[in-house]
Amino acid sequence: MRVLLVEDDEPIAESLRRGLLRYGFEVEWVTTGAAGLAVTTPYDLVLLDLGLPDTDGLDVCRALRLRGDVPIIVISARSDETDRVVGLEIGADDYVSKPFGVREVIARIRAVLRRARPESRPQGPQSYGARLRVDRKAARVRLDGDEVALTPKEYDLLAFLTEEPGALMSREQIMEAVWDANWFGPTKTLDVHVAALRRKLAGAVVIEAVRGVGFRLIVAPDVTAGGPASPAEHT
Repeated sequence: MRVLLVEDDEPIAESLRRGLLRYGFEVEWVTTGAAGLAVTTPYDLVLLDLGLPDTDGLDVCRALRLRGDVPIIVISARSDETDRVVGLEIGADDYVSKPFGVREVIARIRAVLRRARPESRPQGPQSYGARLRVDRKAARVRLDGDEVALTPKEYDLLAFLTEEPGALMSREQIMEAVWDANWFGPTKTLDVHVAALRRKLAGAVVIEAVRGVGFRLIVAPDVTAGGPASPAEHT
């Protein structure tokens, strides 16, 4: 997976580049809008700073969008809602305000790529350990062979978290994927639904909370492989 990084702040760019490399991405880093628009090698996603030395990043975003549908995530120190709205309206797929953590950017990249390529999502019944089975075509969940009664949002949340067991998903990423792509506001409803899943699927999966970031789903090991895991929360 190749990422075009357009960022003139060297410390930020180097931090992002190292983080992306650790997660298996290839990175081409340029420091100006003109250099970004001049790149001819194929790339799968763009991380675009708005505060570039030669031009406004919004103009670069607009030009990239006119060329095709490559996913674009804007990264900027501008936290004003107007900039967010304008960026999204001219074609950006997401907007991350500085300062940010590399893990948050990785989570947003995964979310944007997942939305851009829905065909890559698992289809049909999938088993997660020895006890849990999720049938995405039928929208049904079975625990030890018995169907589990989940609300629609509980099911959507579980289906999303089980797409990548073990991956840390940010709160914003989960809200955008499960509730609304343009969700803004408190995320307390997410905690309520996580608590419900923990209760209904206790012993089969662990939904870990990482304070200030989000959640990750861990499939509990089979009893024969060392005993069941108990739900845990990292705060």
